[in-house]
Amino acid sequence: MDWKTVSFDWNQIRAFLATAEEGSFSAAARALGLTQPTLGRQIAALEVQLGVLLFDRGGRFPVLTPSGLELLEHAQSMLQAAGQLTLAASGQSQAVEGEVSVTANELMTAYVLPSVVGKLRALAPGIRIRLAAADDLRDLTKREADIAVRHVRPEQSDLIARLVGKTRAHLYASSTYLDELGRPDLMRDPARIELISDESQDRTMRGLKSKGLQLEQANFKVVSNSRVAVWEMVKQGMGIAMMTDDIAANTPNIERVCADQVSFEIPVWLATHRELRSSRRIRLVFDELVEHFTSSRRYRG
Repeated sequence: MDWKTVSFDWNQIRAFLATAEEGSFSAAARALGLTQPTLGRQIAALEVQLGVLLFDRGGRFPVLTPSGLELLEHAQSMLQAAGQLTLAASGQSQAVEGEVSVTANELMTAYVLPSVVGKLRALAPGIRIRLAAADDLRDLTKREADIAVRHVRPEQSDLIARLVGKTRAHLYASSTYLDELGRPDLMRDPARIELISDESQDRTMRGLKSKGLQLEQANFKVVSNSRVAVWEMVKQGMGIAMMTDDIAANTPNIERVCADQVSFEIPVWLATHRELRSSRRIRLVFDELVEHFTSSRRYRG
């Protein structure tokens, strides 16, 4: 191999990829933690080295040239290879110290994982836990997280996934709210149902209709993009919301509504990348999470 031909500066490739993905030099610079002039110099140097123009700078935003478009796929392959190299190196680490990132939805991050983190701090004080509260399914293969707690089974073939338990979801409201409402039979009088929901209210409405509750958009009195905020409003007696039993079990003065008719099974999956499973610190956190879910009666469905 002619090693003299392999002289790319990885920082220049990153600058090119970030600009193509973010759509502007300023946004790419912020994403990489650089100044815009520094990013511009890196892209210009790459263009000189390659002998092609990567971006048309004539408009308000940079636009990939035909050459830039052709080279973008190759640069993305380099990024993927770099990610795999990082995964392999992380998997070989045997030190029980360093950072482990765990992603879960907002509710589980707020109400379930803190107790696990407390145990881990006592068990392995050298491990630093980073919790990422996200309702989207973060990509473990791109190292957006080391471990994911999910309610759907991961599909990627290069992930290790384990079903660690099941909970159920019911409608819940505060005892104070139900006392004021008079505890009517809401299945027969759905017009009186005042729901608080996250932004997936359409999916929630379809699910409740499948259980016999004939609801309309008018039943949704408050909508929030924060599930924690939804639950706090339920606790304050502002309405009814769908919630999993594991979260509700930690909340005093909360009651199920229409429990016999409205119930959904919710699986709990843990996932990590196959190569990361050989890392002692990630394996330790993964195993502690497995122990937490499998040993708790709240996750036996």
